[in-house]
Amino acid sequence: QKIVLIGAGSLTFGMGTVGTILESEVLQGSTISLHDINAESLELVHKACEAAIDKKKVDFRVESTIDRVKALKDATFIINSIEIAPRFELLDLDYIIPIQHGCKQVSGENGGSAGLFHSLRVIPPILDICEDIDKVCPDALILNYSNPMTRVCQAIYRKFPHLKFVGLCHEWYHFMLMVSKILGKNLNEFEARGYGLNHFGVITECKYKDSEMDAYPDLREKGPHYLNNIKSYDGFKFIAFFLEKYGYLPYTTDSHYGEYIPWAWEKADIPAIRQFWKSYGDLMINSYEKIKRIINKGRGAKLVKPDTEAAIPIIEGIIKDSNYVEASVNIPNQGIITNLPQDLVIECPAVINKEGINGIKLGEYPKELVGYLQTQASIIDLVLESIFLESKDMALKAILLDPLISTYGQAKRILNDLLEMEKKYIQLNLK
Repeated sequence: QKIVLIGAGSLTFGMGTVGTILESEVLQGSTISLHDINAESLELVHKACEAAIDKKKVDFRVESTIDRVKALKDATFIINSIEIAPRFELLDLDYIIPIQHGCKQVSGENGGSAGLFHSLRVIPPILDICEDIDKVCPDALILNYSNPMTRVCQAIYRKFPHLKFVGLCHEWYHFMLMVSKILGKNLNEFEARGYGLNHFGVITECKYKDSEMDAYPDLREKGPHYLNNIKSYDGFKFIAFFLEKYGYLPYTTDSHYGEYIPWAWEKADIPAIRQFWKSYGDLMINSYEKIKRIINKGRGAKLVKPDTEAAIPIIEGIIKDSNYVEASVNIPNQGIITNLPQDLVIECPAVINKEGINGIKLGEYPKELVGYLQTQASIIDLVLESIFLESKDMALKAILLDPLISTYGQAKRILNDLLEMEKKYIQLNLK
């Protein structure tokens, strides 16, 4: 196999993914191709990965290049995790400017007017990548980690419907640790399934393995107290309230699920959310400098260690035809959820085998929740049209449809201010 990592200069992503590959018996003999537009960071990752291969004495070849077409030649799997720098400064603008105009969005990454601007920045370069993939290695599988996940994957599907892709997010696995604590059970003592959109899904089924009994009554009874009192990152008070009022547990945090709900601000733990983003940004910046020093001192091999992401297990599952169930993937609906658009990219469990990623059907999404998702599907349509047509007018219509917006003037001011501040990152016709 040839596995290409796009955005490999992001040190934690690049080395974590390579660390997982190096542990794989199935992938022995493969070539790992590292690609990034940042030559300095790319060289650091390459140096650490080569050192790890030498230390482990495993049968892998690693190469790196800033030439994307060269990286993609003969690729069988492509793992994408790009962001637009300066990432955290831009995300802060996406959050602060709408707030200044009275738009109470709880976060600023995937939904609301902030999600629009994140999409405007990151989707065009990802489509450029896909255009190269279409020309150079059209049979390769794209595994995407870039946010806003649903919008990125939807753009790929609309623009290049014949390319194979899957969107991946670790949110489900992180949240299962919470469920384990709520139920007082080990992870292997219960099983759950969740459906929806990325960062906007709920657990639809949860049961104990030994008795086959429904565990949801216990989630509803014990969950709110645990989530309201948890001392952890990002805030869970809105999630606790949502579970109480709707009876369904979102498998994410206040900052993600709350981005799509107009009344989330009233119940979300806003201080915890802002502290999370500050801490996360500081961690990434500080980690980069620390990792850089370690690699330059010749000790980079110890940093190349396995992560807990799903990309490599999925690749192995396809090669081995293993028929294992991956708990959370983002793929086109195609009959999985019957009361949502069939071409909408949704998040669901899937069976992994030589045929690829095969979504497990749910049927109807809960009636009291499906309207939230249908609204987002319509917003996504407008967001993508604004990108495909480079249309400021369509971008305004996308903001106006968003449930977090209260007036036309508010929408227009947010759009104009952010376009002015981020114009060098945005490909819109501003006339």
